[in-house]
Amino acid sequence: MKPLIYVFILFFTFQFSNAQVQYEIIDSQKLGESRQIKIQLPRGYDENTDKNYPLIIVFDGDYMFELVTGNVDYYSYWEDMPEAIVVGINQSEFRTEDCMYSEQNSLPIDSGAAFFEFVGMELIPNLEKNYRTENFKVAIGHGETANFINYYMLKPAPLFQAYIAISPDLAADMPAYIPERIQNIETKVFYYMATSDNDVKSIKTKVDALNTSITAIDNKNILYNFSSFEGPSHYALPAHAVPEALESIFFVFQPISKQEYKETILKLDSSPVDYLLEKYQTIEDLFGIEKQILVNDFKAIAAAIKKTEKYIYFEDLGKLARKQYPDTMLGNYYLARFYEETNEPKKAMKTYQSAFMLEEIAGLTKDFMLEKADEIKADFGY
Repeated sequence: MKPLIYVFILFFTFQFSNAQVQYEIIDSQKLGESRQIKIQLPRGYDENTDKNYPLIIVFDGDYMFELVTGNVDYYSYWEDMPEAIVVGINQSEFRTEDCMYSEQNSLPIDSGAAFFEFVGMELIPNLEKNYRTENFKVAIGHGETANFINYYMLKPAPLFQAYIAISPDLAADMPAYIPERIQNIETKVFYYMATSDNDVKSIKTKVDALNTSITAIDNKNILYNFSSFEGPSHYALPAHAVPEALESIFFVFQPISKQEYKETILKLDSSPVDYLLEKYQTIEDLFGIEKQILVNDFKAIAAAIKKTEKYIYFEDLGKLARKQYPDTMLGNYYLARFYEETNEPKKAMKTYQSAFMLEEIAGLTKDFMLEKADEIKADFGY
């Protein structure tokens, strides 16, 4: 299944990403030179003028940018992640200088320190000023830049809220710095790291050791995922790791899955409607996005209520549906189901009938709602 997904992502990359890419030159006082960046804006960016978007910064943008934009466009199309502004920093001529660090303490020095400040003090403020960005920011790096992005997490207030470190070529002291920071971090941070059995041996050894250290840490603020792939080389790893990383970071954003339905929702002792509300509140808390509850998520909760025969929760679901989709039949349908199952057939009949003036949605039609009302009328002789 995974290879098929990669084919679709590649298709999206060529069909959509290239057409929307724009290039900009940033004049940097920190670097004493200009740098080129690539920017891909979400579809509908110009039309949805009241909407803000997470910001994804792609280091090694000269070869990583198109891979990331293809994945972002694909997953956001299916609502498995929010639409995002993706920015790639072209580093083909400057990579070694940009990633320079001290051999004494493994921290950025000279041109590396200048590049560190360029990203945090010039590039991101420029993007936030000129584009509609959310506070949620993701950093993606590969090899040397995967080591470099960790410096932003070492800050007292991490610059990024999510880090995707693909086959990081770790500086000597980083395997000690990173666990210590993760142990004490006080804000929610996503951290994804990847290697493979065919990675550069020295890189894999350090990455595996770092994974062991991070795994042993108990800090609820760190949302950590690690992948060790079979087969891909150091240079092929990004194609495998980027989609998996995005899936892991934006898991809660995704529609309710069959696994979530079976393993979590059906086993709830509490209200499944509360679970739905908490899921979307978490999305807002983590990503700063007030997402409308998907119709399919309403249907999943309704199916759980029916299967567990906890019909009392149809009332809360109906009220919630009326708030989320006030011009549609959805709320009326769930409220009518509540009245049916709690021995109030007359209220159920009237609620079905009153839906006639509302918009059809999710397979609920005017004829269907009137049929339901007529069935009750026939059964009870109203």
